[in-house]
Amino acid sequence: MNKKIFIVMSLLAVFGLTGLFAQDEAAVPADEPAVERVDNSQSVKYIAAGLAVGLACIAGGMAVGKIGAAAMGAMSENAELSGKALPFVGLAEGICLWGFLVALLIIIL
Repeated sequence: MNKKIFIVMSLLAVFGLTGLFAQDEAAVPADEPAVERVDNSQSVKYIAAGLAVGLACIAGGMAVGKIGAAAMGAMSENAELSGKALPFVGLAEGICLWGFLVALLIIIL
């Protein structure tokens, strides 16, 4: 099986199980004693924030790896291309910053 497909399917299974267990239970019948309920919305916020940062950093790392390798190959042939190639590496690193900002907004709001 393809490695990428296996990873995506595993992540989907984990997210599906997380969503399944994060849902509220049915109402408690009147004859049973009241049990204190736990608010799951906070845990879902932290899971979403962690996913935002984690996936953004993984994608940013993959982008920097590919762009950095191409930039170094181009600079080895022509040194004048360094000024044109390095800003693209910085743009790829910005993906991680956007993931962090999204996670910060999820936690704060």
